[in-house]
Amino acid sequence: MIIPLDELNEETLDNIIEGFVLREGTDYGDIEVGLADKVTQVKQQLRRGEALLVYSELHESVDIVMKDKFQN
Repeated sequence: MIIPLDELNEETLDNIIEGFVLREGTDYGDIEVGLADKVTQVKQQLRRGEALLVYSELHESVDIVMKDKFQN
């Protein structure tokens, strides 16, 4: 199930994104990118609709997935 971003307050959204970023350990290449910048980048992807905030009833968890990888 896709969670609409406007149903979450900013602090909750930031905490979900921060947990995702720390868990994923995304590679940003030769340039070191700080946690705050990574959170901002993921939030922008969510706001543009490139990434989705998804709740899994099976796993009872929330995750962020790229729109093109999401299977309903």
